[in-house]
Amino acid sequence: MEAVLATFTALFTVVNPFGAMPVFITLTQDDTAGNRNQQALRACIYMALILSVFFLAGQYVLNFFGIGLADIRIAGGLMIMRAGFGLLTSKAHRGKKVSKGVLQEGLEKDDISFTPLAMPMLSGPGAIAVSIGMFTSALSYTDISLILAAITLVAVATFIILVFAHQLVGYLGKAGLSALSRIMGFIVLSIGVNFVSTGIQTLFFGGR
Repeated sequence: MEAVLATFTALFTVVNPFGAMPVFITLTQDDTAGNRNQQALRACIYMALILSVFFLAGQYVLNFFGIGLADIRIAGGLMIMRAGFGLLTSKAHRGKKVSKGVLQEGLEKDDISFTPLAMPMLSGPGAIAVSIGMFTSALSYTDISLILAAITLVAVATFIILVFAHQLVGYLGKAGLSALSRIMGFIVLSIGVNFVSTGIQTLFFGGR
């Protein structure tokens, strides 16, 4: 259960479905409730598949390019730290940053579940880096199954949040979303620091 809890906490804070709510609402403002729910469901399924594939195959891709796990942890940690700083800013309540071009394209698309919702909003570089960083050769089949189960739980939690996004935004308001984003930002920043420190320890001192 520790593996499930640790994986869920790390991935959930980096995925940050609360930050995706404002963009999701904007992109589905003209849709029916049923269609919004379908978009959210497909996006969460895509997200779970993307993160699972990178968790299982990411190490082999890194080996192909000659990139070590310590390298990806340091690089991923820096990206996660940058995202954490972004969430801690005063404009964090506006949600995850999406370019105007991507937003406009999403408004014109009938299906936004894969892009931009699943990728890059939910399963962005930070979440992918966390997924790859969780894999080690010391993992047993039980550990792998538990981590995949945690990824599935993150997808389920994200789906529930997106389904009730309109109600949550109305209930929390801008002040509530800003406070929530700052809390998530602090946790994300801490995860990024942990990734960088672990990567440096492995790279230079032969740690875990």
